[in-house]
Amino acid sequence: MSTAIPEKVDLSKYIEMRDDRPNIRGRRLKVAFIASAHRESNLSIAEIAYEFTLSEEQVLAALLYYYENKEQIDRQDAADIQESIELHERYGNKKPGQE
Repeated sequence: MSTAIPEKVDLSKYIEMRDDRPNIRGRRLKVAFIASAHRESNLSIAEIAYEFTLSEEQVLAALLYYYENKEQIDRQDAADIQESIELHERYGNKKPGQE
């Protein structure tokens, strides 16, 4: 008996879009942030789940979503970082109303 592997898995139970960015459903936690924690901090699925109070299923869904949409998410993440750098250069540590 063979099992067919679907080309795409419905991750809508775990992932929702907020401001055109994928997030963990019901949380303001971006998929890009979970992927970064996994890649750059070398955290395991269980460690990420513990650190961010997520289920392992949520972490796995976020990573699957990331790898299915890697190019788009990385492009959005790079644009967000660039915007943050530009705002910091423009305004630095100024308080509202300061010139």
